[in-house]
Amino acid sequence: MTEETKTNFIHDIIDADLASGKRTEIVTRFPPEPNGYLHIGHAKAICLDFGTAEKYNGTCHLRFDDTNPAAEDEEYVQAIQADIKWLGFDWGENLFWASNYFGTMHTYAVELIKKGKAYVCQLPQADFKNYRGIPTEPGKEPPGRENSIEENIALFEKMKNGGFDDGACVLRARIDMASPNLHLRDPALYRIKRAHHHNTGDQWCTYPMYDFAHSIEDSIEGVTHSMCTLEFEVHRPLYDWILQTLDVFQPQQIEFSRLNLTYTVMSKRKLLELVQENLVNGWDDPRMPTLCGMRRRGFTAAAIRKLCGIVGATKVESISEIELLESCVRDDLNETSPRAMAVLDPIKVIIENYPTDLVETFELPNLPKKEELGTRTVPFSRELWIERNDYIDVPPNNKFKGFFVGREVRLRGAYLATCTSVEKDADNNVGSITCTYDPESKGGSAPDGRKVKGTIHWVSANHCVDAEIRNYDRLFSAENPLADKDADFKTLINPDALQITAAKLEPDLAQAKPGNRFQFERVGYFCADLDHTSEKPIFNRTLTLRAPRKV
Repeated sequence: MTEETKTNFIHDIIDADLASGKRTEIVTRFPPEPNGYLHIGHAKAICLDFGTAEKYNGTCHLRFDDTNPAAEDEEYVQAIQADIKWLGFDWGENLFWASNYFGTMHTYAVELIKKGKAYVCQLPQADFKNYRGIPTEPGKEPPGRENSIEENIALFEKMKNGGFDDGACVLRARIDMASPNLHLRDPALYRIKRAHHHNTGDQWCTYPMYDFAHSIEDSIEGVTHSMCTLEFEVHRPLYDWILQTLDVFQPQQIEFSRLNLTYTVMSKRKLLELVQENLVNGWDDPRMPTLCGMRRRGFTAAAIRKLCGIVGATKVESISEIELLESCVRDDLNETSPRAMAVLDPIKVIIENYPTDLVETFELPNLPKKEELGTRTVPFSRELWIERNDYIDVPPNNKFKGFFVGREVRLRGAYLATCTSVEKDADNNVGSITCTYDPESKGGSAPDGRKVKGTIHWVSANHCVDAEIRNYDRLFSAENPLADKDADFKTLINPDALQITAAKLEPDLAQAKPGNRFQFERVGYFCADLDHTSEKPIFNRTLTLRAPRKV
């Protein structure tokens, strides 16, 4: 059993329903609002909704809850579908829209009025809060609650026909103004909102509230198990009341804890603030916890699914450490990322006894231990670039693997070379290193069997390509940016979350396609950016090779 398919308390409920005959088939749904891009918190719900349907050979619907036209956009619709498919799931023919049910929802609203279970309330929202009261004390019946059925039908029809201004009145469920659950104290079912809808145009100026729409959508579609995050637990009695009062098919709503990660926020509203205030470079900025941002940074769908499986479905609210996600990503990238050589902080090496005009090529494995993935050809010449930290005047200990004067080092897959001298500028900065190489050590092995401690990577100075490297770190400097409810979370943005540097790369990396991932040997995991071209190579640092040590 994999992390993605292991059982949980929701599956235990489903197993019992199937065993008892209460259900004979399983239908789930993922119901995003098209008012923003999906983030990794949504990935948990996607994996649970679609994964559960797969486990039980059932069906998972993708349903857009497009009940608030003022905040919705076709851009979000397309992005949501792309993200779900990237994660590895497909809804097939089961694509639905809440707006396609607006006529049915209106009919059900009228039915509630006729049953004496709904009424038109003309109290301003701020005043109704005073009538609703607090959980420990009963509320007061608002004016209009005792209007006749005929009056309420006429008022609701007037609402539908545009006879009231936006916000002038709402349709409320008539339940219990003394209930300890505030969501049962006559909640709003319909409101007036004059806004052009992407699907229904200007047909409606009244739109259902989420709680009303959600329950009816699930019922119409025959959803058997409607999985929601824990904040909807207090809404479940209303969900059940609506369906029971209408006497229609009733799915079972089940709540589970959200996926929360340290050093980030899981709120589309707050992420939208970052985008609108230009604090990030759009929804797909690799610093963002959006799925498109993580994809652009180089995170893999397999790693995100693995994280969701490890976290699992529980009733316990918690915050997972972002290191757990990063560990899942490293594990996947280590097994799937082709190797390449790149020098991010270059200093030049001149091999003084290497022929000036000679250029050799070496075949290096694309992925060690996976011969089926073949090799790549890397040019080698008299002048190379190596990392600045692969030279030191005096090594601090015997663990240092790079050059110092007199030290012989293996140049990855090429030759053994010994540092003979160093050239420095007036500020004592190393400008270049002079070496000699052993012509008999081709491939990096000493002919006499002598042992060489260090192996470093390199690129040919005459053949490498210059690239822009975008080094990404965590978006926020605090583990929980929302810990202080009174503070502005945006003040905790990490100023060093993006640093741009230059690098020297193997020449073939210029031909990488946007989204291609690599392990730059001894440096880290990188992904060709969406802006990457052969004329201007751009790579995003996905992660370092190993997790940084905690201070």
